[in-house]
Amino acid sequence: MRLITTLALAAVLQTAAAGAREQQTATMQKPTVTTFGKLPDGREAHLYTLEVPGGWKATVTDYGAILTGLHVPAGGGGAAEKTIDVVLGFDTLAGYLAGHPYFGAICGRVSNRIAAGSFELDGKKFQLAKNNGANHLHGGDVGFDKQLWRATPRLTDRGPAVELEMVSPAGDEGYPGALTTKVIYTLTPAGELDIDMTATTDAPTIVNLVHHSYWNLAGHAAGTIRGHELSVAADRYLPVDDGGIPTGALAPVAGTPFDFRPEQKPAATLGAAIDRLPPGTDGKNPGGVDHNFLVRGWQPDGRLHEVAVLRDPKSGRSMALFSDQPGIQVYTGNYLDGTLTGKGGAVYARQTGVCLETQKYPDSVHHPEWPTVRLDPGQTYRQRMTHRFTP
Repeated sequence: MRLITTLALAAVLQTAAAGAREQQTATMQKPTVTTFGKLPDGREAHLYTLEVPGGWKATVTDYGAILTGLHVPAGGGGAAEKTIDVVLGFDTLAGYLAGHPYFGAICGRVSNRIAAGSFELDGKKFQLAKNNGANHLHGGDVGFDKQLWRATPRLTDRGPAVELEMVSPAGDEGYPGALTTKVIYTLTPAGELDIDMTATTDAPTIVNLVHHSYWNLAGHAAGTIRGHELSVAADRYLPVDDGGIPTGALAPVAGTPFDFRPEQKPAATLGAAIDRLPPGTDGKNPGGVDHNFLVRGWQPDGRLHEVAVLRDPKSGRSMALFSDQPGIQVYTGNYLDGTLTGKGGAVYARQTGVCLETQKYPDSVHHPEWPTVRLDPGQTYRQRMTHRFTP
């Protein structure tokens, strides 16, 4: 009798859960599509709007697979402003075409830096663009952030989503092998932003994608992020040389400006770290944080870990970032200089946004002892991210 009762209760709970999911899905809509502008070659870019009840809204363009906006509930119950946009960007395609520091883009094939823009694979040397001084950065001169992706909007059981796909041919920017990449943005009913990335190849190559949003939890036009608190689940970081290339050392964060460990009390602020990392005297190094952290306890099992929490003390708003990657690059917008005018006329000055880029370690292709960026035919590169907000 007890077993029958237990089974009956389980069936009731499953039915109720299924009903709740159906009701939740019924209140959501497939992403809407609007024209975003034209590329110089005449092709048209589009903007995809993902919305769920409660004021949550994400906008994504098929140009660069860019997250152009993310509106979250503003809180406080004020009628004048129900939501606030927490990522830096532009209102039109023209802003992105004019040149920008990878606002909201998917960067690849290999994000971050590759020393001297070259690497060897199976005994053959490949030379890439040197688009960051003597080094290669974020995929080269025309990386994934400057490509028009093929987009498919859909309504899934997890929320409205847009799938973006592009094929990078063999030899593109100097990389071997044809690479097919897919990125899926999903906005869940709870307001979580999920980003899922996959890639396959027809020949041995290297891959290390990142999502490159600049976050300001006070709002994209709110000014400096110096007062934001940050915790990073990392006990070690990668020191870099003057060109931003890791030296190969795995240094402890304790006693350094890079100590963002969650157990720090009071929580570390970005401003305190920035102040301890002043600009260089040669005018080339703007100071601030632009370093990769080694995720604590990472294993190559595909499980999501809470790798960082960003918080704006003034609004109380926070964002927890979950990832399956071994590293996270923290970049405090040090090269922003006030020359870019973004959404709504906002001027993006130095350190008005912070990037949290989950990835394999930078320049891993030159460090075989680090998690590999190599991808072979028959394998699938995967990366998952979840952004969870507390309004």
